[in-house]
Amino acid sequence: MNTIKKLLIIASVCVTGCSSPPSIYYLDATNGNDANSGLSINEAWKTLKQAEKASLSNGSKLLLKRGETFQGELNITGQGLPQSPVIIDAYGEGEQKPCIVGNDSSMYAVRILNSNYLTIQNLEIINTGEKVLAGRTGLKVECMNYGTSHNIKINNITIRDVNGSLVKEEGGGSGILIVNGGDSIRSRFDSLTIENCHILRCERNAMIWNGYYDRKNWYPNKHIIVRNNLIEKVPGDGIVPIGCDSTLIEYNLMCDSPDILPTTEAAAGIWPWSCDNTLIQYNEVSQHKAPWDAQGFDSDYNCQNTTIQYNYSHDNYGGIVLVCNNGKAGDYNCGNTGSIIRYNISIGDGIRPKETRQGMFSPSIHIAGPAKHTLIERNIIHANRKPSAITDRTMITSDSWDGYADSTRFRQNIFYATEPSRFDLTSSTHNVFEQNVYIGNFKNLPAHTPNKKAEKVYKEKVLNVSSDGYEGLYNLMDSVKIKNRTLHYIKPQVIEQFFQTLF
Repeated sequence: MNTIKKLLIIASVCVTGCSSPPSIYYLDATNGNDANSGLSINEAWKTLKQAEKASLSNGSKLLLKRGETFQGELNITGQGLPQSPVIIDAYGEGEQKPCIVGNDSSMYAVRILNSNYLTIQNLEIINTGEKVLAGRTGLKVECMNYGTSHNIKINNITIRDVNGSLVKEEGGGSGILIVNGGDSIRSRFDSLTIENCHILRCERNAMIWNGYYDRKNWYPNKHIIVRNNLIEKVPGDGIVPIGCDSTLIEYNLMCDSPDILPTTEAAAGIWPWSCDNTLIQYNEVSQHKAPWDAQGFDSDYNCQNTTIQYNYSHDNYGGIVLVCNNGKAGDYNCGNTGSIIRYNISIGDGIRPKETRQGMFSPSIHIAGPAKHTLIERNIIHANRKPSAITDRTMITSDSWDGYADSTRFRQNIFYATEPSRFDLTSSTHNVFEQNVYIGNFKNLPAHTPNKKAEKVYKEKVLNVSSDGYEGLYNLMDSVKIKNRTLHYIKPQVIEQFFQTLF
């Protein structure tokens, strides 16, 4: 082998095998010093401001010491690769997460900006100011004038005590805020994942997006996953993707919403707005107390092909589901078409104790405005005795929001109510009712042929198991621990076999 070839081989080996290892930076709020290098535990930095000087590229890590509290804001930009992402994480002994506490006027405590292949995990975030601040959030993930931000992962983050505004029109507030946009470069997220997080006492919302919602300038985020998260004591909306396509929302638990929203406010548990092909499954929402809406789930307007399945909704002021379209939203709105609501169970929903802006109103299923081609099939709406004589007891309301629904199909659902209930279809058109089961005393029932077999099976397998039916319905569910809570969701094969015995 000649000398030139040998030199080329040596150079190639050094390029591929002799590169320096990724940098690992350490933060220690007690023993650190910003004059240190930050590149070892004994040379840790002290403050979040110093951490912003870290060069976070392929495989780099920024590690915060467990049990420490860091005051201020952490701003991160990282450029990882698929095989070597940037990692923001904890180090040290013990189970207590490192805690980042925002400043009094901080709009966020942590921000991830224009990043690729980055994971942030095992941290606690608090952002409580002396006064309420509209738009305040805990964790902000932003992609602006950047292009596509790939594979951002938010894992096992605790976000709590964010005092944003309770009023949506003022800008609200949130635990996690996802923002994408830009005029010079259209920007979006591809494969962003939020999982195993705990959002506690955040006002107004738990997690919400702000992206391209206008169908004339449609550039949706793609392949979002929201999974295994616990949302507690959040008064407003739970999970709201906006401007997204192919979002998966599963195994999330939202519970114990405080009744503190102003009377002007509407909110619900889990719902998309300006999204296509959203799949919402295996979730539980309970005790939502918004003054208007307050359903467990919602297929909202400017959405196409939303599927809501195998979810459990109970003890909410509103019903199990809202399907809606604003008939005067404007040309940015594609309407609401192709919603599928199937194999969900509602127990004890619709228990609003006080008047809404249109009186006592809490139907189990609310269809508002000109939604089209909605399929509602094989759901169980189980309404026991009302907590108050003034509580509304309506199974279905299909009313106007600057127009009426068209072509809604109700197929093989079970409607059970211990007290008189009603169906109110107003001026909606082309409603189809097929093989539904009605157990109770109902007004304005659609024409149907009673299914004695289905009634008998439901009474035997549900009502005769326990006096209120809960235990019988729990037999159709599975459960799993989410943090310190138990999530109940519907077992697909079990409920499908159950309905096969009915029809």
